[in-house]
Amino acid sequence: MPNALVVADDLTGAMDTGHGFAARGREVRVRRSADAGRADTDAGSDVLVVDTDTRDADPETAAAAVTRAVESHPADLVYEKVDSTLRGNVVAGVDGAVAAAGTDLAVVAPAFPATGRTTEGGRHFVDGTPLAEAGYGVADSDLREYFAASEYRVTRLDIDTVSTGAAAVAERLADRAAGDRPALVVCDARTDDHLEAIAAGAASLDEPALYVGSGGLAAHVGVPGDPPEGAAGSADPAADPRSAGVLGVVGSVNERTLDQLGTVDDDALVRLDPAAAVREPERAGRAAAESLSALLDWRGRAVVTAATDAEDVRAAERAAGEMGGDATAADRVATALAAAARATVEASPPAGLVLTGGDTAGAVLDALDAEAIDLAGEAVAAGVPIGTVATGPATGTRVATKAGGFGTERAILNCLDAVGR
Repeated sequence: MPNALVVADDLTGAMDTGHGFAARGREVRVRRSADAGRADTDAGSDVLVVDTDTRDADPETAAAAVTRAVESHPADLVYEKVDSTLRGNVVAGVDGAVAAAGTDLAVVAPAFPATGRTTEGGRHFVDGTPLAEAGYGVADSDLREYFAASEYRVTRLDIDTVSTGAAAVAERLADRAAGDRPALVVCDARTDDHLEAIAAGAASLDEPALYVGSGGLAAHVGVPGDPPEGAAGSADPAADPRSAGVLGVVGSVNERTLDQLGTVDDDALVRLDPAAAVREPERAGRAAAESLSALLDWRGRAVVTAATDAEDVRAAERAAGEMGGDATAADRVATALAAAARATVEASPPAGLVLTGGDTAGAVLDALDAEAIDLAGEAVAAGVPIGTVATGPATGTRVATKAGGFGTERAILNCLDAVGR
């Protein structure tokens, strides 16, 4: 069984949380499914990260996926990864993890100071703005109110206690765990030193706690035991003589990502018509592959997207509205981008991929039959790790993933440079 199990609800979160362990020398494999049938193949893992892909699912489905992941991959340490802006089915997922892990205590610290996410006075902030006012569609900034729907007790660990250090944290956590039913302890954290104290305090308890956090806390949680010999998570980049260049696939329409796209040279950019990508995604994607392959041969880099500004986003949404049905514009555009990536990889396999937006990254890796990614501790920036595809026809291809809301204006350019080295 793995020494540690991380359960995440989307791919970019799985990657950046896994990186927190890989950067400290642990062997990390990101498995893109909670499928119980994978348990045997991952039995020799050191740190196994399972992406349940349930960010947009209903709460019951999300909780069931977390339960299945925890029960299928028993581990000495369990980490429930949550979005640093608390999107998705966080409460249902945490409740499911508490029950499946059989713990009396969940230590909840979603802060990720390196990306501007902090918690103070019980309230969560994004770049200093209360979460509820930061434009992420989350109604509560106060973590106790946010977790009020949990079936467990919710208490708070304040910044003064966290600032005092690990011993004070451990004392308070032990007190909180002594109730008659499991407790969720939501923790203030403004800096990485605070997260380190929380992780160390929880690790010193007599009974194992469930860790709940983003990529920030993961960088400080120690893994019990040594990496098993030959552990999954140590794949080397392939030496395919045909592989060259870097292919970027940008599906996020977060304003920060659109700003980042503005720094990419027009000569390296292939734009899908957003309406065509919605109406005929497979056809639109495959049609772009010839241009992308030519750019890889000529410039060594190519970037494909269906949106460079807000008008492109509106055009895609209008096209989806005209078609009706359940599929969203985002789903159909992700399918088009994945088709473009698959056709390009088949014609001119790149040495590296840069994938922006969790849904797009998942769609591209699905199209490439890439079920697992190994992490070796390399990253472009905080929250932007680099891994190696471990399965499927793109095995050995280096891949960087970036959440849409992460990174500076040059983040996409920096990813292309880093993966192309």
